[in-house]
Amino acid sequence: MKALRLLICCSVLCAAVSPLFAQRASDPSQTFTAIHAMVPARDGVKLHTDIFAPKNAAGPLPFLITRTPYGLRNDTNGFALTLRGAYRELVEEGFIFVFQDIRGRYKSEGEFEMLRPPRDRRDAKAIDEGTDTYDTIEWLLKNVPGNNGRAGILGISYPGWLVTMAIIEPHPALKAASPQAPVADMFLGDDFHHNGAFRLSYGFEYAALLETGRTNYSFKFDKADTYEWYLALGPLRNANAKHFKGLLPTWNNYVAHPNYDAFWQRQAAWQHLREPKVATLNVAGWWDQEDFYGPLQTYATLEKRDTNNLNRIVIGPWKHGSWSGGGSSLGPLQFGSDTARYFREKVQRTFFAALLKDKESHGLPEAHTFQTGANKWTSHDTWPPKNGFTERKLYFREGGRLFFDPPTGGDKDFDTYISDPARPVPYRTRPIEPTYGPGSRWSEWLLEDQRHVHNRPDVLSYESEPLTEDTVIAGEAIAHLFAATSGSDSDWVVKLIDVFPDDHPRREMQGYQLMVANEVFRGRFRKSFEKPEPLRPNVPVEFTWSLHALNHSFQKGHRIMVQVQSTWFPVIDRNPQRYVKNIFEAEERDFITATQRVYRSRKMPSHIAVTVESR
Repeated sequence: MKALRLLICCSVLCAAVSPLFAQRASDPSQTFTAIHAMVPARDGVKLHTDIFAPKNAAGPLPFLITRTPYGLRNDTNGFALTLRGAYRELVEEGFIFVFQDIRGRYKSEGEFEMLRPPRDRRDAKAIDEGTDTYDTIEWLLKNVPGNNGRAGILGISYPGWLVTMAIIEPHPALKAASPQAPVADMFLGDDFHHNGAFRLSYGFEYAALLETGRTNYSFKFDKADTYEWYLALGPLRNANAKHFKGLLPTWNNYVAHPNYDAFWQRQAAWQHLREPKVATLNVAGWWDQEDFYGPLQTYATLEKRDTNNLNRIVIGPWKHGSWSGGGSSLGPLQFGSDTARYFREKVQRTFFAALLKDKESHGLPEAHTFQTGANKWTSHDTWPPKNGFTERKLYFREGGRLFFDPPTGGDKDFDTYISDPARPVPYRTRPIEPTYGPGSRWSEWLLEDQRHVHNRPDVLSYESEPLTEDTVIAGEAIAHLFAATSGSDSDWVVKLIDVFPDDHPRREMQGYQLMVANEVFRGRFRKSFEKPEPLRPNVPVEFTWSLHALNHSFQKGHRIMVQVQSTWFPVIDRNPQRYVKNIFEAEERDFITATQRVYRSRKMPSHIAVTVESR
């Protein structure tokens, strides 16, 4: 250890910043000294950790930590690829970078547990990912010379959830944290379920990825179109019977916990957050296909108790994690600037420099969000925004029309369709490739043209007239669906869509139907996620749920559309539409077709509640 301390000391403590350090490091070996260590946690488990200390620094530097279950990706010289990629702006600023395999993954000791719940604080020996982070910071402070006594932490997705875990019981030296696309609740809104509806293709393939061995594994499909594969799989009970054989703990947990019970609630990180003790920069992407719920829920939970103004949120026009790469375009959309580079340079770098290095205040607003459609960054003193916005309702109307004015027709007006679980609506264009692997379009499916399901007999569409002026909708969109089913259970999917004009100057965007908000709701949970109930056949009730947030300018000449459907396959499993106690144990005979009614009457006015920018 003395030799290690001497090595780091000689490489870190120098009088001035060299030109190499001030430039983006094309070769990190010229800029950093690499130290590969096994850091002990309080229970004796050792965690594989790579430390990269700048060779030429003007003085002591803070630590910037990233922890991951996905393995540390280094070049042939043993230096993190991230240093010349996603962290290049942070490299220019100057930090001691720390990357760590979490326990039970890759080169770290111990047993891996998917989303290990926060520990029981009454047990002094109990561990969780937060205590592993705490112990790592404690070790770094004592064993890595040239540090200034401060640490920051950041990460995207699962590593973002690890950031959230680190701020529940933070180390005193932890002064800045950025949970980026973190998981907040795996039953209510993130990877595995949305409003209790199981995310089949993602939940199946992710469990196989992380729990088949200590390293990542991709499930081998024998069909080119996973839509066909999952349909042929049949009821969910066949996953264990035919493939997993009871060997994957996460899949077994899906089956054992079909409702929002203590298992999911204990695992939900947001329920363990209290008053913020660490400055926090929450980061989300409008088209995040995996964890859009998480960062907004994390921000909102912290904000309720943020008496010291430590909590911020940034939302950009990104898919899952794409702010770490290029941000000039996404799918068919072009933004007119590199939004990802702007975030890394003007937001992320400034945030960590201000809090960890005593630089001038970062000056970030409470909420900094990119307004899609208009392609500009906007700032708000609250999120969702209040000043300058008015609450309005987009009503479903007769003839497939959509208006801000309420219905005036009969009290029982409705539209109907047949939902057949044997012929589910595909969530994106077929063939649907596996989630992971070459050629997969999973990461950008939320931007796909919704004309691929428009005018299907099992999809309802409501569309406005062409807009006579730009219309900005920002904040949370809430679906209020008055509906009935002939079955005793049902899923409802509602999508808010920007329809581009047929004469749009970009040919590929002519008539394009772009989703800007969407979500599914499983009917059995209408009253309670903890205690589901069957629906009464053919009895209309109001289903209310969030389509999440947006900040979108529907441009003059565009139309606003809403689509309603009851299947979204295979991203969402098939609801049998006959109530069963546990859908994971449903049998083939439980799956039935159902007649769906969506009401648009004066007494039952289905609509989406939005906040519109005032003029």
